[in-house]
Amino acid sequence: MNSLANHIVSGYDSDLNELTTSLSDLGSLAEGMVADAVRALKTRDDSLARSVIERDQQANHLQSKIDADAMRILALRNPMATDLRRTIGAIRVATDLERIGDLAEGISKRAITLNDQSKIDLTVGVERMGRQVKSQLSAALNAFLREDTRAAVQVWMADSDIDEMYNSILRELLTYMMGDSAMINASTALLFAAKNLERIGDHTSNICEVIYFTSHGSQLIDDDAVQSLLR
Repeated sequence: MNSLANHIVSGYDSDLNELTTSLSDLGSLAEGMVADAVRALKTRDDSLARSVIERDQQANHLQSKIDADAMRILALRNPMATDLRRTIGAIRVATDLERIGDLAEGISKRAITLNDQSKIDLTVGVERMGRQVKSQLSAALNAFLREDTRAAVQVWMADSDIDEMYNSILRELLTYMMGDSAMINASTALLFAAKNLERIGDHTSNICEVIYFTSHGSQLIDDDAVQSLLR
């Protein structure tokens, strides 16, 4: 391979590595925002909640950078096969991570609202759900960096656990509100926080689907092994 070809390949690899690094940074930021939003909800910490809200602009900036870098790779490098899927996947994952940051911001705003209300015992259930969501997000991000489709499928399958936790909290909060109308405002804020956590779980599932598609070039839901588990 001549020196020009070596330079082109080296530059291409550098571009893809920079894209992966930016995604890793955005993933760490989003993960930290979720963890801190849930902690702020549990500890009734306005300062921590506000710090999550402030970080949302950083997440937006990183997503914009990833989009711009990925578009430049598509325009200048003309990637094929797996590299093309990696580049498109980066855009999709960045979008999901930015939305996760938005949802963490929303939880933090609800936490601040809740601090002006009487404490609700059901906050413990939402905090437990938050820990589970954060754990699955961490596992999905690790699977993304390792290109581990097996781990991605496991996280994707576990999303039903998050849905069940949300439905349980929904039923409990509705019962709580019917039993004490004075708790409606606080219960509603807590319900919105739980819904945001459920949606973070959905975006985590999206990331897992991107991991699978990048490696296999097909949809995770069409995998025979996955279909057999869903039956």
